[in-house]
Amino acid sequence: MSKTKYQDIILTIEGQIGTIKFNRPKSLNSFGGKLMAETIAAMRELNEHPDTIFTVLTGEGRFFSAGADVRGSALDSNETYANDAEKKLAYITRFTPDLEMLRSIIDHKKVFVVALNGPAVGGGAAWFTGSSDILLASTSTYLQINFSSLGLVPELGSAINLAQSMGVHRANEMLMFGRKLGAEELQQCGVVNRVFPVEGFQESVRAFLEEQLAVNDGRSMIEVKRLQNAPLRDARLVAVVNAVDALAERFVEGAPMARFAEKKRVLEANSKKRASKI
Repeated sequence: MSKTKYQDIILTIEGQIGTIKFNRPKSLNSFGGKLMAETIAAMRELNEHPDTIFTVLTGEGRFFSAGADVRGSALDSNETYANDAEKKLAYITRFTPDLEMLRSIIDHKKVFVVALNGPAVGGGAAWFTGSSDILLASTSTYLQINFSSLGLVPELGSAINLAQSMGVHRANEMLMFGRKLGAEELQQCGVVNRVFPVEGFQESVRAFLEEQLAVNDGRSMIEVKRLQNAPLRDARLVAVVNAVDALAERFVEGAPMARFAEKKRVLEANSKKRASKI
């Protein structure tokens, strides 16, 4: 077990498997509270652990992650700035934890396994699936990335990572049009390695990884990852930085705030209509 106490994640270390579990189920494991900082801290801890081979990232409850917590996403911010340069710097500063999250994944030495216990939306779908070494999913899993509908851009290198893992055309359909892909289709297109039933999903993931450890040398598996990732590392980091820059520019233009305000207006109008019928 980890000696560090965490609030919004659960970190367990059993044998050669370290597991980070998002633990904000009431918020669908959105990126609020201390979840981001604690996940980065746990990644660092497991990166240096002397015994682990696999680092597993999964979620508590029915969702893997709903992505950004709207309450802290700056979509409804009324803050004013002296000029566009000051505004851009403010948003780049906001995105620094996101950048460090992806850097910690890209530079992680252990085999990084994402275990999708349920749906992943927005950043929850984009950040981790394309940057994983192994991707496992429950039958209740779907991925949906609705960045375009919010006036955003593919975050943190996901435009490149997803195109590499599922092909450009299918990735464009997800990133441009927000198309939802279920577990079966994700496996068919080679994004997901294995799909397990929702019931007992975490146990199935552990059993699968234990099977691999029983027949494969752990250090050799880590070397496979290192040799694959070494020539890709710099390009992946550049893609992350480019995405942060593009996202900051969208906020400077005000597009995400305008889209969010319109969606909020429609939701409130629909809510009033439903209330009037009661």
